[in-house]
Amino acid sequence: MPVAALVLGRTCLAGFFAAVVGGVAIAHAQHHWPINDDHISGETTDTVAAPFPVQEVPTAGEQMPPALIQAQASGANTAPDTPQEVDESALRYFARQGDTKRLEIEIARLRALYPQWTPPADPLAVPVNVDERLEAMWQLYSEGRLAAAREAIAERRSDEANWQPPQDLLDRLALAEARERLVNASEIDQYETVIRVGSENPQLLTCGEVDVLWRVAEAFAQTDRQTRARDAYRYILDSCDTPQERLATIQNASQQLTPPLLDELLALERTADGGAGEFEPVRNDLARDAVARGGDDATATVPAEQLARVEQLARAGDAASDARLLGWYYLVRENHAEAETWFRMAREREDSAEASQGLALALMARSRHEEAEAITYRWRNESDEIRAVYLAAAANLLGAEPRPTLAQDVLGRIVAEVAAARDVPGARQLGWYARAWEQHQTAGQWFSTALRWDADDEPSAYGLALTRHLLGDTAGLAEIKRIWAGRSDRIQTVGTGATEPAPRAPTIAPLPRATQQRSETVAPSAPASAQPAPASAPQTTVQPTGSATSRRTCATHADPRHLSAEAALQRGWCLMDANRPMEAVDAFAVALGGRSEKTRRDAAWGQSLAYLRVELVDEAAVAATAQPQDARRANELQRSILAQRAAGAFEHGRYVETLLALDERARIAPERLDLMVLRGYAYLNLRRVDDAQRVFQALAATGSREGVKGLAELRDALTPSR
Repeated sequence: MPVAALVLGRTCLAGFFAAVVGGVAIAHAQHHWPINDDHISGETTDTVAAPFPVQEVPTAGEQMPPALIQAQASGANTAPDTPQEVDESALRYFARQGDTKRLEIEIARLRALYPQWTPPADPLAVPVNVDERLEAMWQLYSEGRLAAAREAIAERRSDEANWQPPQDLLDRLALAEARERLVNASEIDQYETVIRVGSENPQLLTCGEVDVLWRVAEAFAQTDRQTRARDAYRYILDSCDTPQERLATIQNASQQLTPPLLDELLALERTADGGAGEFEPVRNDLARDAVARGGDDATATVPAEQLARVEQLARAGDAASDARLLGWYYLVRENHAEAETWFRMAREREDSAEASQGLALALMARSRHEEAEAITYRWRNESDEIRAVYLAAAANLLGAEPRPTLAQDVLGRIVAEVAAARDVPGARQLGWYARAWEQHQTAGQWFSTALRWDADDEPSAYGLALTRHLLGDTAGLAEIKRIWAGRSDRIQTVGTGATEPAPRAPTIAPLPRATQQRSETVAPSAPASAQPAPASAPQTTVQPTGSATSRRTCATHADPRHLSAEAALQRGWCLMDANRPMEAVDAFAVALGGRSEKTRRDAAWGQSLAYLRVELVDEAAVAATAQPQDARRANELQRSILAQRAAGAFEHGRYVETLLALDERARIAPERLDLMVLRGYAYLNLRRVDDAQRVFQALAATGSREGVKGLAELRDALTPSR
């Protein structure tokens, strides 16, 4: 028995029933939405034949069956000549269930059909010879087990040739089945079926079935009948009064309609308690979407009213997300002072990676590199994006003129991060920084390191040529000139006495769109001629990549098969440092045959990393199984392999495989925000709209700008172009 029946109780229900009989709670009637009245919008629907008449039906979530409608239309409110038997089975069933809403409607229905009928004094009283099999059918209907109810009816008809089920039960079953067909068709995007079933069952298109109306509206929108979709939403707003449903209707419409049609619906807003408009939450979200688009595209026009609305929300609220949206909006428009203001507000409320990233970009645009480096250092491992921002801030800080005197801990962490990331611009700027403090041996090591990471980096080669000349290394300078002959005129002039062009100070990259890396590092040019350190400046030692690198040598070709396992292992790591991963694979393969368990384990680890470097994910997975690794290494490899597998599948449009890889990775590690974004777009491409919305909403709730952007793209994807 439902909870309502247990709570209501026999005495209370009897009192309610008396009130109904007395006429206090007679159900009101309303019109359904005339889905086929084409004059409403001027459009026609090719899936229906003729308009349906407007019929009066109850509002309380339960519809009158066709028999009642026909009776009303034919004047069946006159007293019959002979007494009629009234089927009170539904009345008694609803009473026992404590379902006062359906009981109210059933009384109204029976009184309309049988004006001389008098309701029983106590609907809970068990009548003589109660029909238990019929009661069971009503139970199945109430539980939504429609097929089982049909089966029970068929069985009884087979058992009792003269028995006929109540027409009321048949009508209710037919309507419930129609609703089920409509919902199922909507779930699998069979929009024409949704419209056809709605047309054939106008009793479903009422305020009691708002979800059905939403689905019909979506079906019209998705079949390029925007104004008919508008009509369905407008019917709800004109006819239905539940505040939550009205707000949800506008939210639903904002995902389906073009802005002009949505504006028509927003004009139907009512004033809520306190004087605020009932659709303010939707207006706020629309403004946020517009500002988010403006943050992605500097050419996008954001109406002044919407921009002002988001600014007001940011100032009045406690959340950081609105301030972050405004920061990106002003940053892409190169209003760096305004961007800094909003990003600082966001960080005060929630110190996040995204707010720190945006603030650092605004600060770098204003040549405040030291603060940008300090702000982003904490978040450097959060994502590839912010790591790139940190490295750009560090490179620009090292290249600032006049050269800053950096604290040892700041310089030390920059060295460590540049080495870990194999960042060529950072290594090059460490070379210029060391040269400025007349540490020329160290400068040469950094320029050489940058060239090992990128042999085509001309600014590093130029710096190394200047250093070789300064140190009197004639042979070294000649070799650099030979390598760069025909590729760099300025390298050829080093040591000739010719006037060399003064290199420019470094600059940051312009902000790319959010779909790309937001903070690509522009390789800063070499600084102006190095000046000797002032007498008061400390002699800061700048360390190169590390002693291990200087001990390894793999500049010349060597067949690893002729090396011992340990030597092959060392050569493998050297080749990894030189960014020659496929050669490293062969060296690690030789090391895998060594006698030492540690050598074999390290070789398997290195080979897996080498394969991952060139995105050979399957090969990396096989290599990872060659030798058992400790839990930390095994977990790290598995995470990296699955992340690359998901990204690769997504790039090739294999979205199901993307989700499988992400699900497997999520079982061993929390899902990073960038992978959540990948998951959201995989769902969107598979048209799993609810799943995509759930992911993007979760991202947006963390303050992620990508989450807000994803929700906007989801809406755009669901809104057909006009």
